Amino acid sequence: MIRRRAVLAGAAALLPAGRAAAVRVTPTVRHATVLVGAPEGSGLDAHARPFVPFLSRFMPGLEFTVHNLPGDGGMNAIRALMAAPSANLTLGWVVSPTMPARAIDRQDDTHLHRLQLLGAVEREPVAFVSPAGAPLDSLQDMIQRASADQDAIPLGTPPPGSAPHLAVLRLQLLAQTRLNIVTFPSAAAAMQAVLGANVSAAALGLSDVIGALRNEKLVGLGIAARNRFGILPDMPVLQEAGVPLSATIRRGLAVPVGGSEEMVGRLIAACRGIAADPDFQELANQRGYRAQWMDGQAWAGLMERERVDLAKLWTTDPWLPSSGG
Repeated sequence: MIRRRAVLAGAAALLPAGRAAAVRVTPTVRHATVLVGAPEGSGLDAHARPFVPFLSRFMPGLEFTVHNLPGDGGMNAIRALMAAPSANLTLGWVVSPTMPARAIDRQDDTHLHRLQLLGAVEREPVAFVSPAGAPLDSLQDMIQRASADQDAIPLGTPPPGSAPHLAVLRLQLLAQTRLNIVTFPSAAAAMQAVLGANVSAAALGLSDVIGALRNEKLVGLGIAARNRFGILPDMPVLQEAGVPLSATIRRGLAVPVGGSEEMVGRLIAACRGIAADPDFQELANQRGYRAQWMDGQAWAGLMERERVDLAKLWTTDPWLPSSGG
């Protein structure tokens, strides 16, 4: 059998030199965009950018780039994603529980129905930490002291409506007390406040505090998870302290509903492979989260349960409608 390459080479030899280049076969690289609803250099962006090269590794012929569309608590990027062409070459880097939280504080759940979740590749617990120079004894100590004097223990969080802030609102409900919650414009700002002992404790994603915990600049009060987290096996979980709070951040990809099914299948296979990739797992362990696959259907079910729970929370502890993601 004569190979196609040999036929093309023979045809090129018969052409004038100036035309030979016209029949050369070069691979076509298509470009795809991953929308991130936060500024470049933000925490959300810092998770998306290391992930994107793995997409290119698992999907040869596609070149992925990150495009930041901050604003309106992440909704600017969500709206752009819903309006994207059907080829599914525009993806969204999305997060729960902030996606269902936007449905509640915007009183509009359109995006939960017009986006197809491909799956989550990252799972990260919310951690409660205290300054190493003036640490609290425990999370229970914080709750007890707050019960006696609400102003005594300032507890820092990222913006209202962020995953750590929502976890603290749920903690209040479970503890049946009011905490002195101090919100900051970003996770980085909340992190600086607790490092400087400007707040007595802070609730942040584990990836935001993992370095300071390892360097013993912060003390871990507990992780909002059902089981101990393998990355920090000695850090207690709140369940062990009698606080049944589990607060998990999941990140992954979404596309508009009704797009290319062929591309959806390829993207899902790539994401599942990335979650199991040893290099990505090592990166996750270093950064304080776990590489773990959750398929889109299961993730959508989780978001719906979160939406129902957050709707109940909103009736007693509404966060700001302009909240960050």
